[in-house]
Amino acid sequence: MSGRPPALPPAVPPPKGPLPPPRPPAIQPLPPPVQPGRRATRGERWALVAGGLATLLFCIWLFSAILTPFVLAACIAYFLDPPTTRLARLGVPRAVAAFLLVLGLTALALLAMLLLYPLLVAQIGVLVVRTPAYVTGIGQAVRQALEAAQNAFGPEVVDAQLRDLVIGQAGQVVTFLGTAVARLIGGGVALFNVFALLVVTPIVGFYLLRDWQRMMARIESWLPRRSAQVLRQLAHDTDRVLSAWLRGQLLCCAILAAFYAAGLSAVGLELGLTVGLMAGLLSFIPYVGSMTGFVTAVVLAMAQFGTWNEVGLVVAVFVVGQVVEGYVIYPRLLGDRVELHAVWVIFALFAGGVAFGFLGVLLAVPMAAAIGVLARFWLRRYLESPLYLDPPRTGSGS
Repeated sequence: MSGRPPALPPAVPPPKGPLPPPRPPAIQPLPPPVQPGRRATRGERWALVAGGLATLLFCIWLFSAILTPFVLAACIAYFLDPPTTRLARLGVPRAVAAFLLVLGLTALALLAMLLLYPLLVAQIGVLVVRTPAYVTGIGQAVRQALEAAQNAFGPEVVDAQLRDLVIGQAGQVVTFLGTAVARLIGGGVALFNVFALLVVTPIVGFYLLRDWQRMMARIESWLPRRSAQVLRQLAHDTDRVLSAWLRGQLLCCAILAAFYAAGLSAVGLELGLTVGLMAGLLSFIPYVGSMTGFVTAVVLAMAQFGTWNEVGLVVAVFVVGQVVEGYVIYPRLLGDRVELHAVWVIFALFAGGVAFGFLGVLLAVPMAAAIGVLARFWLRRYLESPLYLDPPRTGSGS
């Protein structure tokens, strides 16, 4: 190694001309203002709830004329979501599973309409033609019953004037029932928009069913974080009650409609198919369907047969149906999972029908289930609060 210092790099000549101005430092965007400790007030929470409910009711009122196929499509999507989810877990794409299930349900509905509607129309003709004979037959049956009562209790209890009055009123009742049933069945298609029910409902139902899980997840992500757990639990309880009642009740209605229609037709009732289907479908309203079908079938049997043996067969059909419903169908399909009282369901259906017509009937049971779950939740809160747990007063002081 030599003792010479290392060579220095050559000097860089200074730039010619004036120096460029210094570059200003980059300006960073300011973070959004943070309000430490800011919480929503009780008034804001109540305003959110009240505003949401008011908006929902206003939309239902404003669009009630066109909401029926959409609400019906939502009911179909809710009903078919469990089997669609099972098919998706087995490897079938959810869109394909939704399409197949909606297509199968639509085909089943069209097949039922094509098979049943001509029979119902034919029975309307039978009803119109046979109404005078029904009036005569019901008059004879009532006359026989009143004569038997007169022989048993004496003319002081049942006189001729009362007998003629009852017979005349019975004939008018049969005429009114026949006209009402004919108008109901004949105008049934006119009550609904065929295009909306047969075209719009399946299409909307398919899209809702395909995206049902994603829509539920999106709605869940919008829940306020403070109450998300409670709202999630309330929604789960509502779904449990609603699914148990709705799916079980629909299956009950289908089974009872088939049983009553077959049983009444088997005993020879001319309008047995119509009355049986009506009784089964109206069983959606607890006790109303069975009672309405029973009274109608007995009156028509008295008008058609004129003897009490055939009327007894009609009564036997409904007795067997009630036994099967109470001890076989209801325990197996619904069981103890249902937490909707029959009186509450009847009130909700009638209130929804009065408020919004057929749309209100569709929305009645879901709203009744949600209100029932909320009522039980607030009742539990009340029973755990000082309002209930405070000890009773022991003296005159507070």
